[in-house]
Parts: sequence; C-alpha cells; structure tokens
Amino acid sequence: MAKSSNRQFPEAGLEIGALRAEMDALAADDRRWDDPRNLKASYWAGADVVAVAREAYDRHIGDNAIYGASMFPSLVRYEAQVVAMALDMLEAPEGAGGGITTGGTESILMAVRTARDWAREHRPQVARPELILPETAHPAFEKAALLVGVSVRRMSRSPGYRADVEAMAAAIGDQTIMLVGSAPPYPYALVDPIDRIAALAQKHGLWMHVDACVGGFVLPFVRELGHPVPPFDFAVPGVMSISADLHKFGYSGRGASLLLLRDKANERHQRFSSDAWPSGTYSTLNFGGSRNGGAIASSWAVMRYLGRSGYRSRVAGILNTKAKLARGLAAGGRLALMGEPEGAHVSIVSDRLDMIAVAEGMEVRSWMFGRLQRPPGLVVILTPRHTDIVESLLADFDAVSRDVESGRRIAAGGAAVYVG
Repeated sequence: MAKSSNRQFPEAGLEIGALRAEMDALAADDRRWDDPRNLKASYWAGADVVAVAREAYDRHIGDNAIYGASMFPSLVRYEAQVVAMALDMLEAPEGAGGGITTGGTESILMAVRTARDWAREHRPQVARPELILPETAHPAFEKAALLVGVSVRRMSRSPGYRADVEAMAAAIGDQTIMLVGSAPPYPYALVDPIDRIAALAQKHGLWMHVDACVGGFVLPFVRELGHPVPPFDFAVPGVMSISADLHKFGYSGRGASLLLLRDKANERHQRFSSDAWPSGTYSTLNFGGSRNGGAIASSWAVMRYLGRSGYRSRVAGILNTKAKLARGLAAGGRLALMGEPEGAHVSIVSDRLDMIAVAEGMEVRSWMFGRLQRPPGLVVILTPRHTDIVESLLADFDAVSRDVESGRRIAAGGAAVYVG
C-alpha cells in the first residue's frame, strides 16, 4: 500500500534556535496569560509566586504520581499536606479526606461518580440516578453525568441571581441522589444559599456537593478579613464534598484541583481498582491514571510559600480593587455590578446599553473578559495583577459606554462562547 504524500512528521529534528523561532511564529497571535488587561482567566499573585510555582513544577515535571508510593514518595507527602491544609481552610471535621485532581472538571466528575456509588449503598431503591443543578452550575456536571450514567435536572431560574432552592426542592424525586450549589458560580459570581441546599439534602438523604472551584481559595480569606460570606464550606451540616481549584486562586501551575470529602471513608466510592490484567492491581482515586508530579509539587510549594497570611493579603488587595471598580461603574451610571459579589470575580451588566457592543468595544481596546449570555454581560476575574489598572479600565469602560449610548458603536454580533 502506497504511503500518503502528506508527510507531516519530519525525518530530521530541528536545532534549538530554529525550534524556538518556529514556536515564536506559531504563538505570534497569542496573548500573554499574565497580561494586566487579561481579566478572563489570569490567576497571577506576583512574580515571586510564579517563580515558586515554576521552580517546583520543573523540579518534578517528569515524576508521575501513579508511582508515588514506589518511586516518588515526596509526591505522596506533598499531596497529603495540600489536602490537610485545604481541609483546615474549609472547616472540615476530623476524619475528612481528599486528593488532587487535574482540574475542576475532573474534581466534579469524581464527585458525581462518588455520589452515584454512595447512593447505591444508601439509596438502593434508585434505578435511574439523577442530580439536580442550579441554573448557573458548571457544565462539567452534565459532562460528568454523561460519563457515569446519571441524568440531570437543571433549574431554569436564579431568583436574585442565586440558586432557586424552592424549585430544587420541588424537583427532588425518588431517583434523586445529589444536589449541587456553587460558591460562587462563574456566571453570576454570587454564592448560592449552600446552607439551604444542604438542609434539603439532609432532609431527603442526598449527597450535597459544593463547587468552590473559583471561590475555594478566596472566600475563606474574605471571611478572615471580616467581610460577610454566606456559609459555604464543611462547617455547613450536610455538605458532603467540595471542589476547589489549586490552579485558580491557589496560584499553582496548571493541572491541579482538589476534591475534598467530609468523610474519608467515602473514598471507597471514588476509587477504581482492578486486578484483571497480568500486571497486578491497578487502583486510582482519579479518572486519569498518570498525574504530573509538577502540578502537585507546585500546589504544595505555593501554599507553603504564601501561608494563610499571604493568601489573605492578596485577597485584601483584590477586594480593594473590586470596591474601586464598583464605585467607578456606579459613578458612570451606565454599567453596574450584578448584586454584591462576595469573592474575587464580578459580573457587569446594564439596563441601558447593549452589552455585546460594550464587550466588543472593550476588546478592541485589548481588554479580555468572559461573557454572559443571560443576561448579556461581562465576567471579570480580578487578581492582584489588576490593582494598578483599575483607573484605565474604568476610563475605557466610560469611553466605550458613551460610544454605545450615542450609537457610535453598534454590536457586530456574536454569542458568549466558552470553548476549549
């Protein structure tokens, strides 16, 4: 059979200078992740923190956590200490447990799988397991449900931009196994009434998961700084599991999140084990097998480097930036924050302007945001990187808003998209 003439894999490799030049060319249109105008997904806590995260990551980049017990015991120690620190931060009781995953989606996937298998033991009458989501819950719950054979009921409203607890209560049936709340959800940035959802779960004997992937490393320090935070963590009776991303406001290298369990004994519902193949027992807590040791080490190093006080000071700076942004938008009168968000990100909306036109105008000026579809708006993620850009951000918001209001800028069109 003749080989294809479309040869993509070159016979000879590139020398390093040519390789770097090719990478530069391919990345010519990329934006820097730490660009101060990136308010979309930039989790920057200082050049020193980036250096700590990178050094630890590079030190263990070739280490695989699946061989931790036999080859890389440091990874086992790092992970245990990260979990212990996070459990302390999130008010876990004695006997809690958890582990590091590759990201929030995997944390959610393993939470749904754990709830499903827990329900087989505690709700044996369930034949068609179902989970109930607020309108704003992350789509990863649908992805997880698809993979583990669970159906989903997503609510259609968010009264006051928070979870519709009454509708969730009405949706509970004899096949329900799990309820979800977010602290906070990405779209609306307002912490769901976790205590009320957890009380529902307790009443009906259900698993309750808190998605704190965005807020898990923010809200505890907002609370320590004396600001009001709705109850959201393991201090709430009925919360069975929490996901929290290390590579967001934990500031680790990418590829690290946490799934934490109120009761470590429930890890048996999370774990997959098999000895069916010739190589012996294969057993993991995660969906994946191999896990990069660099992400685990990076998580540990940053948490140990910052300590509670380091996180607290960075959260304090973010809260000051958020307050300046809120005051500036209110003074302009055309844009406003949605509600009073408790954490490090906000949603910006308007009852006067076409927000798609505003978004496009700001993007022309090189600002990067997430977008909202319902209602039209912007999602702005604040980090310590943004302390020095608030005035220029507000000035551009003011200029673009005036252009939209006067009709000088009209939306070219385009829905909110979140594609990887």
